[in-house]
This record gives sequence, structure tokens and C-alpha cells, in this order.
Amino acid sequence: MCGRYVVPNTTDELLSLFDATGANTADWKPSYSVAPTDSAPIVREWIHDETVQRDVDLASWGLKPGWAKPGGPAPINARLESVASNGMFRSAFASQRCLVPMSGYYEWQQMDDGKQPFFIHGASDVLAAAGLYAARQEDDVWKISFTIITRAARDASGEIHDRMPVFLKPNVWDRWLSPAKISDTEEALSMLDRSSVAVAKTVAAYPVSRTVNNVRTLDSEDQGLIEPFSS
Repeated sequence: MCGRYVVPNTTDELLSLFDATGANTADWKPSYSVAPTDSAPIVREWIHDETVQRDVDLASWGLKPGWAKPGGPAPINARLESVASNGMFRSAFASQRCLVPMSGYYEWQQMDDGKQPFFIHGASDVLAAAGLYAARQEDDVWKISFTIITRAARDASGEIHDRMPVFLKPNVWDRWLSPAKISDTEEALSMLDRSSVAVAKTVAAYPVSRTVNNVRTLDSEDQGLIEPFSS
């Protein structure tokens, strides 16, 4: 799974990296520890006045579709193997897809003296995880939430944990973001598989400070959280 990740980028940097034209991220600050229920930037396309618009929006991590009951589950991850057929994700997979920017994510290994965190990262300035989003009206305010699609881990990530985010190469970003309804589910799943396998070959991992372990006491703006650590 993916349960914590890093977004070191400002809104302006994300607008440039993803060729987006609009942003709704007034309260965003780069974070070295995005945790479930936190708000973080997503990139999405939607139709406004019959025109497709690409925006960077703040969204809550944990998918809450409009039809979901208050207090119900808000999954942070969706499995690639079932995302197109699972009732929680099927509608969003068809037409509400997004990219979740990050520079990398954390996973843990159990050691004799406790859990050791690792930072798993890519070779480029930004990784783009395939995600799904939903918009929900609460007290006359539209709120966006999202989930990250995961798959069986490959290469360096597989040495730490058996799941990893589905990262996409830039050449398929446009296809994934398109608000058009998916007409060929199998082809879309195959695209996710091919692209994520290619990106997985570029990721690497290294241990970081166990300060990362306690999300309640760490400083999410502390860049030192991702510095390599050796005992």
C-alpha cells in the first residue's frame, strides 16, 4: 500500500510540471509527510463551459464519493487488480481520474529494534501516481477527495513492501487525465500496468530517520525527513 508520501513542490512548480492552467491550493505548503485524511494537491481535468480545463486542486486523501454514507470508509488506496470492477471505485475509474504528484513515499521494514522507515523515490523531479477523485457537497461546499491506485511492487520498492503506487510516465498523463468516459477498460488497465512497470524500474530506496514513524510529532515541513540515515 501507500500510506505516507512526500510533495516538496509549490503550486507554481506543479502548474508548470503538469502544464495546468488553474489552481485551487490557497493553503498548500510543500509537505514531507502527507498522511491519510490530509489535503494534498492532485491534477485533474474537468469540463467547464464545454471546455476541458486542467487544474491543480487540494483534495483530501481518502476517497468519499457523493453517494457514500457519512462516517463510512474512505479508502486511501485502490488495487489495480480490482479498481475497474469494485463498486467503490468503478464510477471514478470510468470518468474521474487524476494524477497524484509526489517525489516519493515511505514504507517500513520490521527490524529487531523496531520499524525502520525507507524513502522510495524516482529519478525525476516528480512522480505521478494514478489516482481517482470524487466531489462531494458538504454544507453547500464542494469538497474533493482522492485515492491512489496501487499494484504489486517491482524492483527496489518490492524489497521493502509488496505493494507500490501505480506511477505513470509523462507520455500517458494526457490519456489518464481525460474526463472522457473510458470505453475500453482492459486497454486502460493494460496501459496502467505497462507504464507503471516502466517507472518501477527507475525507483530506488534508502533508510531515513525514525522521526518519520510518529506522524503526530514530526514537522511535515522538515526536509530532513527524507535525508538518508545510517545508524
